[in-house]
Amino acid sequence: MADADMVLERPQIEPGIAATLVDAVAYADDRIFDAYRNLRATAPLAVAAPDGFDPFWVVSRHADILAISRDNARFPSGVRPTTITDKANEARARDITGSPHLVKSLVQMDGAEHKSYRALTQAWFMPGSIKRREAAIAALADEAADGFAALGGSCDFVADVAMAYPLKVVMQILGVPAEDYPRMLRLTQELFGPVDPDTARAVADMATADYVAMLMATIGDFTTYFGAISADRRINPRDDLASLIANATIDGQPIGDFEAMGYYIIVATAGHDTTSSSTSAAMWALATVPGLLDRIRADLSLIPALVEEAIRWATPVKTFMRSAAEDVELNGQTIRKGDWLMLCYASGNRDEAVFTNPDTFDIDRKPNNQIAFGSGGHTCLGQHLARSEMRALFERIIPRLDHVELAGEPRMIHSSFVNGLKALPIRYHMR
Repeated sequence: MADADMVLERPQIEPGIAATLVDAVAYADDRIFDAYRNLRATAPLAVAAPDGFDPFWVVSRHADILAISRDNARFPSGVRPTTITDKANEARARDITGSPHLVKSLVQMDGAEHKSYRALTQAWFMPGSIKRREAAIAALADEAADGFAALGGSCDFVADVAMAYPLKVVMQILGVPAEDYPRMLRLTQELFGPVDPDTARAVADMATADYVAMLMATIGDFTTYFGAISADRRINPRDDLASLIANATIDGQPIGDFEAMGYYIIVATAGHDTTSSSTSAAMWALATVPGLLDRIRADLSLIPALVEEAIRWATPVKTFMRSAAEDVELNGQTIRKGDWLMLCYASGNRDEAVFTNPDTFDIDRKPNNQIAFGSGGHTCLGQHLARSEMRALFERIIPRLDHVELAGEPRMIHSSFVNGLKALPIRYHMR
C-alpha cells in the first residue's frame, strides 16, 4: 500500500510525538517516557509519519509487543531495517549492500535461516554452559569489585566499572585478547551511539552520505579485525566462540563472510553494551531508592530481584522494527502486508496493565514480566549470561558497600536503539 494511503487510513499519532519517537536526544531524558505514556493511553497501536521517514506502526503496549514478537512468520525482521532508519539512510544501505541492512546478523534473519544460524552458538549461551563458566565469571567479578573498592569512594560507575566488566566477560568467551578490549568498546559505542556527541566519530546533522560513511567506517574496522581473527582460528582453532564462527558450516557449506561478520559484531557488541546499561541502572537504584541497599545487604537472596528489576527499568534495547508479511488483525486494527512496525520495549516494560506503579523501581514485582530480552524466536541469546554476570558482580559489591549516593547528574546516551547511562557519578563507602 502506498505511504499516503497508510497515513490516511490508519489511526494517526500526533506529529510532535511522532517526531519524539525518532529523536535520539529524546531517549536521553524523560520525553520518550512521556510519549510512551501518552501512546499507551490514547493510541496504543497507531501510525507515526515523522518527516523523512516511511510511516510505521508504533506498538506501545506489552501484550501487542509480545503478540508480534512471538509471530515471526507474519512479522519478519529481515524485510526492512530492524532499527528505525530514515528513507535516505535506508536507500544508502541498499546501494551499498543490496539490502536494507549494513550488517546481517541473527537480528536481520528469519525462518529457517535464522534457526540454522542461531543453532550454531545457542549452546554457548544456555544455562548449563553459563554454569560451566561460573568460575571465570566469578574471577572477573572479584576483579571488578576489588577495583571498585580501590577507587577511593568516588567514581563514574559507568566508565569505571559497568563498561569494563561485561566487556571482559564476553571478550573472553569470544576469544579476543585483552589488549584489544578498548578497541571493541570504542567500536561498540560508535555503532550503537552514532549520533551521541561523546561517542560518535561525527555529530548529528551531517549529510546522509556522510552519516552512512561514518557507520561503514565502524563496520569496516570490525570487519578488518574479525577477518584476521577468523583467518587465525581456521588455522589454529581454540575453545572460543570465534573458532566456532570461523569454522561454522550450514548444510555442509561454510557460512558467508557477510553473515560471519554479522555474527562477530552482534556477539562483540550486544554481548556487553546492554549488560553494562542494566548494571549501571541497578547501581543508580541502590544510590537513590531509600533503604534499598540496606535491605539487600541484609538479605542477599534479593539480588536476583534487583537484577531483574534493573533490566526492566533500563530496557537497554529500546526499539526494534518488524514488517508484516500478510494482512493481520491486531487489537482492533488492520495491519497490511508490507507495513513497518516499531516495537517499543521500554514502553511495554512501563505498561500500567502489567506493572503496578511502572515508573517506580520495585524489587518486589512478582512475577516481573519484563520483555527487555524480547520474546519468541528472536529472544536475546545472551539473557542467561547477562543475569549471571550481574548477579556475580552485586554478590561481591553489596556485602562490602555501606553507603552510596549520587555525586552528580546521571547522563544518558543519545540513541533510539540501544540506550542507557553513559555517566553515573557516585560517592560511596566500602567496608
